[in-house]
Amino acid sequence: MSAADQPAKTGRGVAELRRDAERRASGLPRLLAQAERLAATVQMGAHGRRRAGPGETFWQYRRAMPGDPYSSIDWRRSARSDMLFVRETEWEAAQTIWLWCDRSQSMSYRSSNDLPTKLWRASEIALALAILLLRGGERVALIGTDAGRPNIGETQIGRIAQALMEPEQADYGAPPAFDAARGGRVVFIGDFFAEESALLGAVKGAAGLGLSGLMLQTVDPAEESFPFDGRVVFESMAGALRYETERAGALKNDYIAAMQRRRRLLDDTCRRAAWRFQIHRTGDSPAPALMWLAQGLAQSTFSGGLR
Repeated sequence: MSAADQPAKTGRGVAELRRDAERRASGLPRLLAQAERLAATVQMGAHGRRRAGPGETFWQYRRAMPGDPYSSIDWRRSARSDMLFVRETEWEAAQTIWLWCDRSQSMSYRSSNDLPTKLWRASEIALALAILLLRGGERVALIGTDAGRPNIGETQIGRIAQALMEPEQADYGAPPAFDAARGGRVVFIGDFFAEESALLGAVKGAAGLGLSGLMLQTVDPAEESFPFDGRVVFESMAGALRYETERAGALKNDYIAAMQRRRRLLDDTCRRAAWRFQIHRTGDSPAPALMWLAQGLAQSTFSGGLR
């Protein structure tokens, strides 16, 4: 669904593989640094994940309400006011968050050197979200990678960052099946240009396990506006698909309609599964997308399961 800005690569030799590995390794510190900065900008907004519940850490005082047991009232705090106050502790039961970030070849597209690739932006958001979650005490896994087992702590941040720097060779990506206990949450980030059946099956499969979820579609601005005209050769990033036309402009309306149909289908599927769907464009700041994910995961009424 996008025009290639580089030729397909086939028959890669050892030297080229080594260069790719070195390039990925050199990008790891930058990805970590950008994700840390992004997480820091959203840190206050992510505070909304906190809520009252079983735990030992003090969270807040609130006014007593009908039905509150007398044992929950903080009499010392209440003595300083004409009202009764309840002392609440912070909910401390760790959740398991399953992340999937599309690392297929289509994610390496960008329409301008002034923009990040879709893969870089998706990885930045995914890693920043993992940092917020892991430092908040949650268990996080990156589906389909060496970091695919739920874990906690700074070591898992490093595992996820490393896995995000390892692209896949497939043209388009879809979340793979995975085993998870009920009650966890799922975040899918990608362009969602793969076969519809694979994408819908991933949502239905996860929702069938009782997992609530969020889908963040990451796209390049050109993939929405279709600014192509005249003679254009459209080629998938891995070179598996190729289409040449002398009148690219004549395809615009049909292309945009197809993009809208795909989005409606994804959004409708998410709604039926009690999930949420959102769009992020690589020309925009990543902070609102990260905030949306953090706030979505914080919703205490967020429940999975097909309806």
